[in-house]
Amino acid sequence: MQIGEVAKLTALSVDAIRFYERRSLLPEVPRTPGRFRLFTHAEVAQLSFIRRMQSLGFSLREVRQILDLRENRLDACKEVSELVKTKLDKVRSKLRELQNLERELATGLRKCNAERRRRSKNRSCPVLESAEAKEHSC
Repeated sequence: MQIGEVAKLTALSVDAIRFYERRSLLPEVPRTPGRFRLFTHAEVAQLSFIRRMQSLGFSLREVRQILDLRENRLDACKEVSELVKTKLDKVRSKLRELQNLERELATGLRKCNAERRRRSKNRSCPVLESAEAKEHSC
């Protein structure tokens, strides 16, 4: 298969496929006399795997590690497990940060709505006041 067809099959751009090849995430594929790359089903599967790992949040460096383990180790489960555990810890940390942000934004919105209902002539904005207070406390 040529690169355009592979791009459609994997939902990757042609540039991404070329990039992965340059970064050695893909083995160098054979070319026709006209210099067109010819991909096999094995390369398409590898590209789909790379895309899936990235969608799970793995960096290209981490994907390379996983590919190396997959290619060179019969029992890579322990190493892959450590990579997945580290990624899961980071995701959980990010979730906590996002939940804190959600609470702060929801509180700010409730305060704004309450202030608007009072139709205060003061027209102060509790969100701005809170942000200014935090800015001055730093």
